[in-house]
Amino acid sequence: MGSRIDPDAIHWISWPKDGVVEGLITEELRPNAVTDLQGVVVRLPIFNGEPVRQEKIVDSSSRIMSSLLPAGKRAVATEITVATGAGGFILPNDRVDVIMVRKNEDNFLTETVLSNVRVLAIDQQVEEKDDGSRSVVGTTATLELTPDQSKVMTVAQQMAERLSLVLRSVADAQEPDTIGADYLLSGDGRPSIQVIKSGSIVKSDDSSSMVQAK
Repeated sequence: MGSRIDPDAIHWISWPKDGVVEGLITEELRPNAVTDLQGVVVRLPIFNGEPVRQEKIVDSSSRIMSSLLPAGKRAVATEITVATGAGGFILPNDRVDVIMVRKNEDNFLTETVLSNVRVLAIDQQVEEKDDGSRSVVGTTATLELTPDQSKVMTVAQQMAERLSLVLRSVADAQEPDTIGADYLLSGDGRPSIQVIKSGSIVKSDDSSSMVQAK
């Protein structure tokens, strides 16, 4: 996902006519497809030997992440470590819960702020250990969120002592994603300012401000 198709990635192959379904790219409909598809972005996983379907690829725009986003969704990044990212086992297209740990007076509180959201990308770097071995560690996870979920995530990042991603089963992919901490939203959709102090919302101002020339 997110990679570009190069000249060696695709080729024509004979296929039974009764096995051709709508959406498959055929030589009859697109005789120059092998050339035309060079540089397009893979939007969904494609396996070796699998016929290419139009809905699994997007145009060759340089804005790769925007091409991966469904209509109406937003991409929001959050920092992760091995400890907060399920030991490094979270990969693109996985589903996760976002859990916030915050301090409230002398206690630590935990709550699920987002549930069953899709991971768009993991920014990975190679980290060398003391014994000379190397492991791949993600430092940033980019999540696919709705506009309201994006607001929740932004507020949670300011409030949290720590945000953790909890990996979910692949069987949960068909379940709807939900907002677990909708109290973090201002509620009416108007421009608002939230003041956060010591991990708690102390003020939510629905008025908007502007700079006026004198």
